[in-house]
Amino acid sequence: MIILICSDGTPSSQTAIDLVGLLAGPLTAETTLLGIAEKSEDEQPLRHSLDTQAQFLRQRGVTLDIVVQFGEPVLQIVQQTSKNKYDLVVIGARWTGAVGQYWRSKRTYEVIKAIQPPVLVAIGERKELKRFVICTGGKEFIEQAVKFTGQLAAAVGASVTLLHVMAEPPAMYADLVRMEENVDQLLHSNSELGTNLRRQKRELDRLGVPAEVHLRHGIVIDQVFEAARDGNCDVIVTGTSQARGLFRHYIMGDLTRDILNRSNVPVLVARAGQPKPARTFWKAVKGLFGKA
Repeated sequence: MIILICSDGTPSSQTAIDLVGLLAGPLTAETTLLGIAEKSEDEQPLRHSLDTQAQFLRQRGVTLDIVVQFGEPVLQIVQQTSKNKYDLVVIGARWTGAVGQYWRSKRTYEVIKAIQPPVLVAIGERKELKRFVICTGGKEFIEQAVKFTGQLAAAVGASVTLLHVMAEPPAMYADLVRMEENVDQLLHSNSELGTNLRRQKRELDRLGVPAEVHLRHGIVIDQVFEAARDGNCDVIVTGTSQARGLFRHYIMGDLTRDILNRSNVPVLVARAGQPKPARTFWKAVKGLFGKA
């Protein structure tokens, strides 16, 4: 695996360094520490900070190179990830105390939407990475994120919870709720949700990762954080989807944004694959009469 750490040399970037210290060794990852100076007078303090951070990682068995760039940070990160293939980009996230939709530094959201690799946002201090929670949505296009998370979890010896939250239904559907809350019954069903969750769990089993499926009802963001607290999780995994059209960028949904805003543990923003195209009306009609 190839990891890029983005650092501006400030104390907030040390959180990203600490997180990579837990991951890079077990992954035997090739690591690049990218420092970005916006002004010429920032260069020497930045280089000194990068040397200190690099020494910290090397003491933990991490092999890495240091690269220093100059200019606007998001643009430099985009250029670096365009020129080189990285499997994971790790960034720090400073809480600004802002109100509205974005509570972290604006650049955090911009990087997530602009670059191709998954982004691990370093939030809070973690001494170990033993429990991952994946917000699956129960859909097939999250499976790419499940596989990537499984690779990380397998390397560090972590377990994974596949979490799916369903809206609270009316009381008249209480029997349906009880059926959905029976995980074993759901996983053995032929429903779309059961089929997708079964396949995702099978992938984690194949990677040797202990995995459980948890179902909850209620407001999604509230249930995600309740599950994270109840399970004492170390990383929350959520997704982004690629926008359609000529210009490649990623769409960060409301759930991902809210998790980033409120989380006090690292958040892995993984890349979801494209949903399978729906059958067209013409193909459906042709299917009724066999092959042409």
